[in-house]
Amino acid sequence: MSTDQAVAGQLVEKVIQIRRCAAVIKGGRRFSFTALVVVGDRQGRVGWGYGKANEVPPAVEKAIKAAQRNMVKIQLEGGTIPHEVWGEYESSKVVLIPARPGTGIIAGMAVRAVCEAAGITDILTKSFRSHNPLNLVKATILALQQCRNKADTERLRGVPLS
Repeated sequence: MSTDQAVAGQLVEKVIQIRRCAAVIKGGRRFSFTALVVVGDRQGRVGWGYGKANEVPPAVEKAIKAAQRNMVKIQLEGGTIPHEVWGEYESSKVVLIPARPGTGIIAGMAVRAVCEAAGITDILTKSFRSHNPLNLVKATILALQQCRNKADTERLRGVPLS
């Protein structure tokens, strides 16, 4: 399966970042790798994972397994989100604004990967302060978890449905 196409019931995996770390030892340098991956079903479920290993493929596999364990459900309204939300994680801050159909995903690399995996097709975003990909992914998912549709809001407030 291609990483950009999801068949019904299958997950989309997007590798956001692969980093190399070097430890100096007696015989030279020993390298290890980390991978940041976002997984989603394009139906409103998305998760992120971080994996470390001595080679790239095992690091990506570990990250995918972690992402599948950490999946969360988000509220979508068509191809966008119901309302504007702000998400903040450590020093990264992101704002997500609903957009009209045909706008597309206006976002940076990390936020775009989360939105595509979740199934969002039209959204405007802006990131502030730190642009660390890991913190941006966490801030984006926290923001998406804040989304509530009209029926949920009316139910939580005790207002009868109109």
